Amino acid sequence: MAVWLSSLGLLSLFVLPTAQAGAEVFTLASNAVSGGDRIASARLYMGSSCSGENISPELHWRDAPLGTRSFALTMYDPDADSGSGRWHWVVFNIPAESMSLPEGAGEPKSGLIPEAIQGRTDFRGHGYSGACPPEGSNGHRYQFRIYALKVDLLPLDESSPAAMVADHIHANKLAEAQMDVIYGR
Repeated sequence: MAVWLSSLGLLSLFVLPTAQAGAEVFTLASNAVSGGDRIASARLYMGSSCSGENISPELHWRDAPLGTRSFALTMYDPDADSGSGRWHWVVFNIPAESMSLPEGAGEPKSGLIPEAIQGRTDFRGHGYSGACPPEGSNGHRYQFRIYALKVDLLPLDESSPAAMVADHIHANKLAEAQMDVIYGR
């Protein structure tokens, strides 16, 4: 009997729960960009060999899980030829009652999200760093992810590198939602 109960216990570890009728799914969307779409020039990086406007898109989310105490947002390019991808934006300690970021919130001096912290990106600055793949690239995926966190604050500041922030996010996440956009040149 103990073997049978043990087998049932192991089986239950591998069975994923099915969605309950009426259960909502945590989602991320934007009125400025759509999943799978190509990024507009306003969203591209300004500097290096890119001539965009470096304006972060409006983003909104809904149906965060019960127990969400704050949010964090990242923009990541897994296709960057750095070998480990490239962090373009990281924002954390977004209050739980916030359900959106307005266009341009990625400019830290704008004051559009004063209660949140924008960490250091791979572009060595804070705030939004738009898409800027190398010339001749077929198209890089830029992954916007919103995370529902089980803590009010991550114990980090604006000097924290994005990879460190990501470690803290993953240690405290309840759920995540993702939207990919594409850009190549």
